[in-house]
Amino acid sequence: MKPSCRRAAAFLGAFVACLAAAGAGAEEPVSFFGGRLRLGGEVSGTIAPKDEGWFNYSDYELSTLRLFRLDLAAEARLASFAEVLFEARSDNLRAPEVYALYLRLRPWADRAVDLQAGLVPPVFGAFARRRYAYENPLPSLPLAYQYLTSLREDAVPSRAEELVALRGHGWLVRYPVGSPDSAPGLPLVNGEKWDAGLELRLGRQPLSLAVAVTQGTLSYPVVRDENGGKQVAGRLAWTPSPALEAGISAASGEFLSREVEDVLPPSARGTFRQKALGLDLQWSAGYWIVRGEAVWSRWNLPALDATRIEDPLDALGVYGEVRRKVRPGLFVAGRVERLGFSEIATVLGPTTWEAPVTRVEAGAGWTPTRHVVVKASWQHNWRDGGRVHENDLVAGQLVLWY
Repeated sequence: MKPSCRRAAAFLGAFVACLAAAGAGAEEPVSFFGGRLRLGGEVSGTIAPKDEGWFNYSDYELSTLRLFRLDLAAEARLASFAEVLFEARSDNLRAPEVYALYLRLRPWADRAVDLQAGLVPPVFGAFARRRYAYENPLPSLPLAYQYLTSLREDAVPSRAEELVALRGHGWLVRYPVGSPDSAPGLPLVNGEKWDAGLELRLGRQPLSLAVAVTQGTLSYPVVRDENGGKQVAGRLAWTPSPALEAGISAASGEFLSREVEDVLPPSARGTFRQKALGLDLQWSAGYWIVRGEAVWSRWNLPALDATRIEDPLDALGVYGEVRRKVRPGLFVAGRVERLGFSEIATVLGPTTWEAPVTRVEAGAGWTPTRHVVVKASWQHNWRDGGRVHENDLVAGQLVLWY
């Protein structure tokens, strides 16, 4: 057996043991050493026809609609004011990877102040904080947090025509400057990875603030610094009641790696950043939960050969989502979303630097028992570019969690 398979099998064995312990513990969390160590996790399987348009492809080089995921989380209380939180994932029985690992300090028991260090939770936006599949009413991820554009952090086009030639091909991108390899592009916000750094959270209700300084950027979180820069991100939330929450987010960080910067001519060198703003809203009443979010992102690329890319590359992702409980254990949900992109000049005239994308998705979910969710959905995608302009996908998902 290959080492990666052995690690995945060991991870699966540990997860099954925890599930057995969860069942033995009824509704109580799985805990050891008098509650100092608590375990949790999730198993999810999603199945759908092959996505020929790569609309649901992720930077893990997997389709989010054809995915079997094992997720194991642990929380260890070191003292009354200190905890270590850990989470590992295995996708399609690959070798497990660390998803989260951070130290959380709460210096004052009577004040809402948290300091976190390590692979920390995201502070930007709302959807990335829905960590598990059972929190998402539909099997897919919103476009702004998953869809791969034609931008890369380790390779750039030398002219505008090379960029627009890859509109709608973010699943496999290659450029002449930087890394010579073909690889996936970047989403607006990576909803599948956490960044390494320091984070401070202040307050609870009605106002709370979270700020973070991290190694990577929203679209490319990393553990090790790859360019000598840092990202600063924050979110201010207003929660006047349990039924309503609104947030505003901002982030700015250097995104091009040294692999690109080292080969740029002196005249093209500078600071190349990803800047982003976000708005999010959640409202609930009775059987209804309504969510909406907008993410604006801007990247700067080096201006090299004619036609030079001198203007910033802007993108705007917007989605609205609704969930309604039909009866105990049964709900219906829908999501409408759009990704739009700014225009740049080319020898053939102005055009958007990436192909705009629209998605409509509707589905339903059933909870036969407290820790099991079954979902089904229909998804329609269309865009102005790429090998496949339009497709329909039917997906099913089973989630077990504790």
